[in-house]
Amino acid sequence: MANPYDVVKGCLRTEKGSKILPMNKYLFRVDVGANKIAIKEAIEDIYKVRVESVNTLIRPGKPKRVRYAVGKTSEWKEAIVTLKEGSKIDVT
Repeated sequence: MANPYDVVKGCLRTEKGSKILPMNKYLFRVDVGANKIAIKEAIEDIYKVRVESVNTLIRPGKPKRVRYAVGKTSEWKEAIVTLKEGSKIDVT
């Protein structure tokens, strides 16, 4: 994954993300196959900030039903990125 925009899908604007913002932590939706090192390099390249740590979790897909067809949405990966002191991302 050479392109950082293939690793980071976008910034998540959620209630949980708003609560952890004062702790200098940001939520991102990332590629399921990306590891923590690739996520760190992509965030530093895109936003020009210094990343202290990356925590990841995989969100499972939810079951959905349309008439008689049963299926589920795809799973996705979420990354909680902690920035070093003095770094900031403008999420507005």
